[in-house]
Amino acid sequence: MLRHAIAAVIMLGTTGTAWGATLKVGANESYKMPSEAIARAHDGDTIQIEPGSYIDCAVVKQNNLTIEGVGANVVMTDKPCRGKALLVTNGNNITIRNLTLQRVRVPDQNGAGIRGQGGNLTIENSRFLDNEDGILIAKNPKATVRIIGSEFVGNGKCGKDCAHGIYAGQIAVLDVERSRFFDTHAGHSIKSRAARTVVLNCDIEDGPNGTSSYQIDIPNGGNALLEGNKLEKGPHAQNYATAIAIGEGGVRNASESLLIKNNTLINDTGHDTTFVRNVTATPAQLSGNVFQGGKVIPLAGDGSVR
Repeated sequence: MLRHAIAAVIMLGTTGTAWGATLKVGANESYKMPSEAIARAHDGDTIQIEPGSYIDCAVVKQNNLTIEGVGANVVMTDKPCRGKALLVTNGNNITIRNLTLQRVRVPDQNGAGIRGQGGNLTIENSRFLDNEDGILIAKNPKATVRIIGSEFVGNGKCGKDCAHGIYAGQIAVLDVERSRFFDTHAGHSIKSRAARTVVLNCDIEDGPNGTSSYQIDIPNGGNALLEGNKLEKGPHAQNYATAIAIGEGGVRNASESLLIKNNTLINDTGHDTTFVRNVTATPAQLSGNVFQGGKVIPLAGDGSVR
């Protein structure tokens, strides 16, 4: 019995739970920088970061790790790791919440707040400000990426290639919910090559100065559910002709369902704008969508409008 009791204490760690230790970061904590705590963490641990501005970056190799800000104004800024991002995630089942990630610049002009290179990744209640890419997700056909309640302002850039608010490579699922995109520069607010793309209850607006191309780009097809979103194409939109594009990059993903319902598009471009341009052979099903401002063509390509 004693042996089992000792084993249980070891499993509980310093938090009193079976999920690992809590490592704290802050001016008065054991770790002064997020990267110091992340370097010492093990699978299943939690990193808690106190408010402050940290000129710092980290490569996250652990699995089942949580990195969270405690309180408001927990900021990582200005210092990308490996020429990629403030946080480069290589592990699986990583959760990041309550952080502000900002002002990333790298030589190839696609520096990101977060560069996801591992397995499943969840991002909650975080802000991405003035980066080349807000979030960049590398190819992993088994990965699911969920982005919930987050904000993307002033991201995007087109140099040799374009960077975006969110760019997801060939993954299983990109799920973006209750998030805000504003003042995206040159690229798309959301670009997804995922086999399934879900965008729910998001606010995706150019505003008076944004120069984005598409609000949502699904270049390789796949299944999609776009519901309850507010989209606005502004007067300086780089591509005023289309809000949502599906398949224009060459269809690679099998598609069974393209459902676009109960969204609002505001056309402030001063030009005619197409709401959905579908280049795939899968019929897009549009229902309950509302159009305001200038003229909007609901659908170009296969599909139906109700």
